[in-house]
Amino acid sequence: MEKFLENIADIIDSEKEILPETRLEDIEEWDSLSIVSFLAMANVEYGKNLRKVDFAGAETIRDLYDILMRK
Repeated sequence: MEKFLENIADIIDSEKEILPETRLEDIEEWDSLSIVSFLAMANVEYGKNLRKVDFAGAETIRDLYDILMRK
């Protein structure tokens, strides 16, 4: 999870601390570019080919992680 949080922090490039319980809606920088970057990171770093629909219900950073690990 630690490496995942580092990857997300790099993608989001936010001043705020990113924690597993951080809500995506509270991250101003979580936008379409961040989503594309997340999909690319999932593919490159984890070998997972996700689509936006795969994590459409995600509300927190932990949700993203759990979805990624289940795929």
